[in-house]
Amino acid sequence: METYMRVLSGLDRELVHEKTIKILEETGVRVETELGRKYLREAGALVDENTKIVRIPRILLEESIQAAPNKFSLGARRPGWDLGMNEGNCSLLIDGSGIEVIDHRTREKRPSTYSDWLDATRVIDALDDFGSYWGMVDQSDVEDSLPNTILHWIQIFKNFSKHVQDGTSTPAESAWLLEILQTIFGDKETIKKNNPYSFLVCPQSPLIIEGEYTDAYLATIGYQIPIAVMPMPLMGGTGPGNMISMAILGNCEVLAMLCLVQAADPGTPFIYAPALAVMNPRTGMYSSGAIENALLSAAATEMSRYYGLPVIGGGGGTDTYVPGIQAGYERAMSSVIGTLSWPDLLVGPGLLGGSMILSLEQLMIDVEMFRMSRQAHRGIPTHDEAWLDEIIQKVGPGGNFLGEKSTVKNIRSGEWLIPRLGVHDTEGSWVRSGRKDILDEAREKIDQILKTHKPLPLDDDVRDELDKIYKKAQEQAG
Repeated sequence: METYMRVLSGLDRELVHEKTIKILEETGVRVETELGRKYLREAGALVDENTKIVRIPRILLEESIQAAPNKFSLGARRPGWDLGMNEGNCSLLIDGSGIEVIDHRTREKRPSTYSDWLDATRVIDALDDFGSYWGMVDQSDVEDSLPNTILHWIQIFKNFSKHVQDGTSTPAESAWLLEILQTIFGDKETIKKNNPYSFLVCPQSPLIIEGEYTDAYLATIGYQIPIAVMPMPLMGGTGPGNMISMAILGNCEVLAMLCLVQAADPGTPFIYAPALAVMNPRTGMYSSGAIENALLSAAATEMSRYYGLPVIGGGGGTDTYVPGIQAGYERAMSSVIGTLSWPDLLVGPGLLGGSMILSLEQLMIDVEMFRMSRQAHRGIPTHDEAWLDEIIQKVGPGGNFLGEKSTVKNIRSGEWLIPRLGVHDTEGSWVRSGRKDILDEAREKIDQILKTHKPLPLDDDVRDELDKIYKKAQEQAG
């Protein structure tokens, strides 16, 4: 029997849906992309070009939900690593995007660099708990330019071999991205079939579909690149002042974008991904460690299942700036709630201080929390072979089960979660090993990964073509 977290009743979900329809029909959303308004108008929405307000009728919303596929896979360059959406699995997705780092070598905090981005990318490529890429930290030492943007995408695919989720800033950048994807993965039809890349778009709260990044996505129309839509309303700030109304607002913003995407290209894979967040009422800042964040994520996951859509959930935030007790209890609580709601992808590991500071040590600890949370979701298996009543009778009073084949079988089958991090031996063994704390152990694991892990290489001819694309970008930029 699997374990699930439930925060909304069936009636609650119905009411969120109905109130969403009312808001989208009567109030609408401001759509700041002319092309987006055109698609929506042609699909049957009511568009006011003076105010850019678009009102979405119930029938258009319902048709858009029906048009979006319930199941699809996020493809990967590495064989066997496609992620089936809506198939009952949950994989980690790295948090992003920090601007500082606690250097795991010097233990000092400083601005994040390209080297930090590369280390983080290689670490998550090595860890099987992560099924997809996000950019974990900014690269403060890299100038913002077209050639460097092109080089960044090339470096992603050279150093990460699972699914990539990212975005572009302009339609022009999207054209370059499509060229890179075709170089690595094949022609347009192959990309449409395998979905090796998905696009992240973040509407503005409240109720705005912004122009630049939406137009950048719309420049990929025809390739049916999966889109994850992640508005980030802040409860009490850019979002209303309680949790159920936050669920309504996030639902409005995601479904408005769903209507636009399906109007532009029906059947495009769509991921429901609102990041509903909580404001600290004393400071007005984002409260990353608030338990309400996890409850809101669970509510969003439940609404996605109401519509039959794949979902990205969240869990594992903290307000503190260094790994320690506060980071441990805040992240553990939200991680288990986020996981038990069981989204397709779970965002959260590795960043501290309101998702602004990278700690690779914290990343390793967060992975262990996810493994424990995943085991909690697995629950207590009760299949026919699980009961072992005949074994209990055979052993009888006063015996033991150490020598039973069923004990060994179940240890190997996952009935026990075998820890990979932390102190789980005798005190004497711990003392003899040097009294290492969990951060020391995490650093050792990070160093070992960075020393030994080699990402799946690209073919030589692909690398040559990517080099040509980069040189072409340099020439265009002068």
